[in-house]
Amino acid sequence: MHDHLVNLLIFLSAAVVAVSLFRYLKIGAVLAYLFAGILIGPEVLMLIKNPETILNFSELGVVFLLFLIGLQLKPGRIWQMRMSIFGMGLMQVLVTGVLLSVITFYVFSMSKSASFIIGFGIALSSTPFGLQILQERRQLQTTHGQGTFAILLFQDLAFVPLLAILPILGNGGFASMPTWIELVKVIVILTLFVLVGLYFIHHFFYIIAESRVQEVFTASALLIVIGSALLMEYLGFSMGIGAFFAGILLANSEYRHELEVNLKPFNGLLMGLFFMAIGMSLNLKILLAVPQIVFLIVLSFMFIKAAVVFILARFFKYPHEAARNMAFTLSQGGEFAFLLFHNALSLNVFSDYQTAILNASVTLSMVMTPLLFNLNQKYFRTYREVSEKPIEEIPLDDVQVIIAGYGRFGQIISRLLRAENISFTILEHSAAQVDTARKFGTKIYYGDASKKDIVEVAGAKEAKIFVLAIDDYKNSVKTAKMLRQHFPHLRIVARARNRRHAMELMALGIEKIHRETYLTSLEVSKEVLLDLGIEKSEVESLLKRFQKYDEKILKRQTSFKDDQKKYVTFTSRANRDLEDILQADQNFDIEDLEDTEL
Repeated sequence: MHDHLVNLLIFLSAAVVAVSLFRYLKIGAVLAYLFAGILIGPEVLMLIKNPETILNFSELGVVFLLFLIGLQLKPGRIWQMRMSIFGMGLMQVLVTGVLLSVITFYVFSMSKSASFIIGFGIALSSTPFGLQILQERRQLQTTHGQGTFAILLFQDLAFVPLLAILPILGNGGFASMPTWIELVKVIVILTLFVLVGLYFIHHFFYIIAESRVQEVFTASALLIVIGSALLMEYLGFSMGIGAFFAGILLANSEYRHELEVNLKPFNGLLMGLFFMAIGMSLNLKILLAVPQIVFLIVLSFMFIKAAVVFILARFFKYPHEAARNMAFTLSQGGEFAFLLFHNALSLNVFSDYQTAILNASVTLSMVMTPLLFNLNQKYFRTYREVSEKPIEEIPLDDVQVIIAGYGRFGQIISRLLRAENISFTILEHSAAQVDTARKFGTKIYYGDASKKDIVEVAGAKEAKIFVLAIDDYKNSVKTAKMLRQHFPHLRIVARARNRRHAMELMALGIEKIHRETYLTSLEVSKEVLLDLGIEKSEVESLLKRFQKYDEKILKRQTSFKDDQKKYVTFTSRANRDLEDILQADQNFDIEDLEDTEL
């Protein structure tokens, strides 16, 4: 136990120092993890002497990454980008993989299986590495940013079948491809997994969500990811495939946002551990012994990858500058290559020496990518600023209004917004309410609107208005505070259950507050007075004065809401004076009450 805690302390210390330093130098966190791993590994400081054990555990990071990738694959998003994903992305993987496989087979005289794994492994770029470069420079929404994302998305999809055929390649190569009976067996297993998952996972999360215990929901998410991974591994597939399919099954689920937010910290930490383990596995002795071979491999495959991406981007009508930017972003190897090479080593497709050279080559390509990307941006760019026009947000994510709470209040608002074709997203914390609403085609998600990450994923950065229709008083105020702190640009229109609720919201600076039964009470009062024979003009004048004076009193009461004695004294005096003023039909000034000794 003591040794594990010491190792954990070493990992955390190395991660904190390295990531902080690299971020200060404006270098990506992935590279920081790699260097931290090299530093604490058996080749340098020797603080961690058994990186293989850490690597096996850290592969859970890839499992979580694949689950989150599957979670993002909404049919609408894929359909809109179908040509870039399944056209350009498919061609990039096939052309690059075949070219590199052929070169490896004929130049380095490796076996067909090894050449295939090397070629297609290096054809895959680093998704977190590439996206991080674009996000740090705010270029993800540019033309080249969206093109890069499309290729990375297909590469993530391609990794799944590559993992699946590794055992086949390790058991005799392509000559040992399965018979049609075995293929039918694979299809049946995957079909059963999907069908059972579609029914089971939704109802499972429905029951868990009804408990409204956040820790249980998080534990359930971990259970689904790890359970699916282990189940598919038991059936003869890779753990990544199970997690990937589980993510796809939940891509259109109302629980998607909550799952994504709950699992991202685990994925981030485990992926960091994975990169550190890769760094620790880097054999510096081999790198220093044959640097010319490593540099030859790196320069060769980076040039080939960049050339293929550039040509394909131009073929698919991307502007010249966008194509060049994509080529510089996607030229490196990625984390999937590490995993493929590691699995191939365990299947005796590669030797330790070959694996060490390949890992060193991929790592070095990742080191060179930010340097080459900065060189491209500084010297090769046509214009001073990024020239491509940012692509518009996908309609599914282009939200103008976010509604928190789908009770009677939120339902009416959503129906009127839908009638005017105004895009909106609804967040609701009741699983039963979410389940009912989705049957009618409502765009609603299960999630706690008081959490910054949930609201951000729902589109808070792009939205204009936030309708606070939460029924629970404390959760409503908590949400309002979070919105004021993190999303000050949002115009908040709030529902208040009672006067105390309204005062709490008003104290936060929210001006558009609507008390739940206030207007209804005024309408009922009007009907009663009219039925009693009072003139309509007199009734309307009375109600108008009441609304005006009551709003003034409410604002003044807000300043006394935390002082019970002053609040009661002021309210009692204000109510008495208001009754007298209404009966006398005279003007009323709140300043008269402010001078009252409280």
